[in-house]
Amino acid sequence: MTKPLGFEKPLGMRDYLPEMLAKQRFVEEKLNTCMKRWGYQEILTPTLEYYDTVGDASATLDSKLFKLLDRQGRTLVLRPDVTAPIARVASSLLKDEPRPLRLMYNTSVFRAQQNEAGRNAEFIQSGVELIGDATVEADAEVIALAVASLQAAGLSQFKIAIGHVNFMEGLLEETVPGVEQREKLKERLHNSDYVGFRQDVEALDIPADQKSRLHGILKLRGGVEKLAEAEALTINGRARKAVRNLQELWVALQAYEVTDYIIFDLNLLNNINYYTGILFEGYAAGQGWPVCGGGRYDQLLSRFGVDNPSTGFAIKMDRLLQTSELQPPEEQRKIYILFDQDSRTEAIQKANELRQDAIVVTGTQQPTTKFDAVLDMRGGNGYV
Repeated sequence: MTKPLGFEKPLGMRDYLPEMLAKQRFVEEKLNTCMKRWGYQEILTPTLEYYDTVGDASATLDSKLFKLLDRQGRTLVLRPDVTAPIARVASSLLKDEPRPLRLMYNTSVFRAQQNEAGRNAEFIQSGVELIGDATVEADAEVIALAVASLQAAGLSQFKIAIGHVNFMEGLLEETVPGVEQREKLKERLHNSDYVGFRQDVEALDIPADQKSRLHGILKLRGGVEKLAEAEALTINGRARKAVRNLQELWVALQAYEVTDYIIFDLNLLNNINYYTGILFEGYAAGQGWPVCGGGRYDQLLSRFGVDNPSTGFAIKMDRLLQTSELQPPEEQRKIYILFDQDSRTEAIQKANELRQDAIVVTGTQQPTTKFDAVLDMRGGNGYV
């Protein structure tokens, strides 16, 4: 193995240069303010967690975990997501706090990448978790807050696509007898491989009317009218119950006046395996990948010993920054003070005085960047 060059970084890691970081901090502040106004309290969990607890509970593939050993030989992981660590805290340090808990975060997650150029291994995520509320009202609140957060971040053209884990699972259970066949069809849908999905359906040894129901899945993306079409594909049981859940959600979202941002996508699947009900993704104009995602996870906290149905979402900061047109406001007036050894003390005192109302930089050489004013105190006072 060759020694890395002096300017190289670990694969997927990156530097945050001043201009981009200034925009990120500005957008983060907008998100934080929005989430706090909805009653969410900020929480920060450790960068390192135990593999046997959070690492195992996380939905991140084992091959994508950054692992290391502590001095006692226990395996640690760099935080692969935020929901699992918050579930740990809610089940321990906050287990006696009144429910529902409303928590928010803004932090990094780490997922190892293969030798593929341009893919990040460290991501900034902002999000919320609403813990201890099993009602559809909680789902509606979180989705409405996702809309409000994207608006606060400067997005005007975006849609939240909503699906339901149990619709797809239920319909496949009703129509496809083999578990492996069902998993293959789900993988096709998750990868948006609709040609492959149709071919696999046609190859199934099931009645023609069942194949027709499966083909009907591909048409279930659009407005609220798609819920009636989805219900028509169901017989009873799990899938129909999921559609009824989505119908209740729609009514709740109407009260928040966010339905202009909502579409339904009954094909929606997620590779995060702890989701148990409603799930959603947010898509911004000009961005091919979701800028946010979330959903209901009613069984995750039970892995830490507490039975708390919950829901939440995470915003992917990188993608949001690529889309958001928000820019930090112009900084305060910038002044540069030139000094020499004889005027050093007076210049520093002057700088401290002016910093009450301006950004002040001091130096012994002419500035190489633009300032609103240059105060040359070498041998005298005066603006140039």
